[in-house]
Amino acid sequence: MSIQVNFELTDIDLEHFRSMMQTAIERSSHLSDEEIINKARELVDQMEGTNVPEFVRTRMMSLSALIDAVQDEEWQMPEDEKKEIMLSLAYFGEPEDIVPDNVPVLGYIDDAIMIELVLQDLSLDLKAYREFCGFRATEEARRGEHAKVNRESWLASTRAQIRSSMRRNRSGAKSSRFFSRIM
Repeated sequence: MSIQVNFELTDIDLEHFRSMMQTAIERSSHLSDEEIINKARELVDQMEGTNVPEFVRTRMMSLSALIDAVQDEEWQMPEDEKKEIMLSLAYFGEPEDIVPDNVPVLGYIDDAIMIELVLQDLSLDLKAYREFCGFRATEEARRGEHAKVNRESWLASTRAQIRSSMRRNRSGAKSSRFFSRIM
């Protein structure tokens, strides 16, 4: 038997999490990107080794994907995006949590909440990276594992797909279009 628990964070609660994030960013200002990534990866590895609730597990997988995106050379992440993600990852190397990580079942809830807050800001970045990974896997399967796949090739393919979809949609809706009546 499982039980579902829902709760709502107020503006005051969210401000507390923002304050914690700001403190973590300030404390990590002396760390290199590599050190921040390693600390965030350590947290993911610790979480994987425990029996965490599904809410935590799904957020942990997203955190892992953000770390992968920063480290993926083929993704060629622009510096401004990388900086935003690195600032977000700084929190996860912070040893001071609201709930200590070693508390069974609940220890990673605060981390999962923070991941969720980060994902609200970075969800489009993460979605694009996941689409790129899918594209890369398809291209490698189609053209071989040494196929050159990078962000630009993914963008070109995505643009082509969007244009093709627009043309299909346009031709399907042509009878109701303003210009079709004029021409």
